[in-house]
Amino acid sequence: MKLIFNNDHSFSFELIRTLGYAVSGGADLGECLRTANRIAEGDFESWHREWDALARSVEGKAEAALADGDRVGAREAYLRASNYHRTAEFFLHGDIEDPRIMTSWGAARETFRNAVALMDHPAEAVHVPFEDTSLPAYFFRPAADDTARPTLIVHGGYDSIGEELYLEIGAAALARGYNVLAIEGPGQGAALREQGFKFRKEWETVVTPAIDWLLDQPGVDAGRIALMGVSLGGFLAPRAAAFEHRLAALIANDGMFSFRFGDKAKAFLKVEKLFGRTMAEWVLRRVMKKNSGVRWAIENGCFTFGAGDVWDMVEKTSDWTLDGIVENIRCPTLVCEAEEDHFFVGQPKALFDALRCPKEFLLCKEEDGAGEHCQFGGLAHYNHQVFTWLDQTLSVRRDAAGWPEARSCSIALANV
Repeated sequence: MKLIFNNDHSFSFELIRTLGYAVSGGADLGECLRTANRIAEGDFESWHREWDALARSVEGKAEAALADGDRVGAREAYLRASNYHRTAEFFLHGDIEDPRIMTSWGAARETFRNAVALMDHPAEAVHVPFEDTSLPAYFFRPAADDTARPTLIVHGGYDSIGEELYLEIGAAALARGYNVLAIEGPGQGAALREQGFKFRKEWETVVTPAIDWLLDQPGVDAGRIALMGVSLGGFLAPRAAAFEHRLAALIANDGMFSFRFGDKAKAFLKVEKLFGRTMAEWVLRRVMKKNSGVRWAIENGCFTFGAGDVWDMVEKTSDWTLDGIVENIRCPTLVCEAEEDHFFVGQPKALFDALRCPKEFLLCKEEDGAGEHCQFGGLAHYNHQVFTWLDQTLSVRRDAAGWPEARSCSIALANV
């Protein structure tokens, strides 16, 4: 996709990501483009300042609409403000003591929850049991009845927050009659920022209690629970599915077989081997200064993994592979790949080839506007493809209004 910031792929991609949520009410094109025009390429401070200003402005519009009794206008503005606050916080992780991390992220959560309170379908912030505490999540249902419906569990990856998942996939799922549980695990959202949980690869510890929790909720068809992992979640979700066999379907978007930071840092490791750590660190600092994508990837990795530096990241992710694990996945699996993905080249195919369960491969193309990582900029096209596959896989039959036909909750759990 043509770059909007001519010399900064990372800034361009994140702008496309923010803009892409217009399809689900999370952005307005004019607001975003005017904001982007005021941002200096590669300037993280400029990025935060301009998106923060827009977020606060739109939040003010939401509050004014609510004061006027305009629930729809307030809900729409709160959703946009939440997305803009999330965007403002995105490049702040180089200094984990920066108070704006909590301020901007907290505003993203607060404005989203304000929107949740104004939604026309059941929606609530919930807590899913996790070890001796709980994880934050949102539970959305298409209607307030006990009709047994298919349910999608969705989680993000390297930089996600739970509020974003509604805009990315949740709204599309609800429109098609699915329940949605959007959950944050270690390394993400409030689980990271408030509870201090850093990333861990044992994602079954997140998904298994989530399924246990869902089975106690009204309107959940126990035999039609699917799991989607987004971005790094395309590694974490397959990992969980290898151990949790109550899932009826799995979607890896985009699919990943391994996430070893050393594979991305080979050049710096080679410099270290030849010239020593001091020289390698000098080279790395120069690259980070010139390349905002490299800078962000390292700073965010240290933030979410609790790593001290890139060398620590290499160590912490050295065993992040599905080798010897992926063979245990039993449920039908959809592996997704974006044609122009600049993060995980070759990873979806590696995952797909290693699977031994029923599987399909979805390549989203640039010609459809869905070629960027996780199909940002082409979410309507992508979600249509995903739910076509998911309906078929879960044997979802639709009534005349397009809603899933009811099924009894007494059916056996899938893949036990």
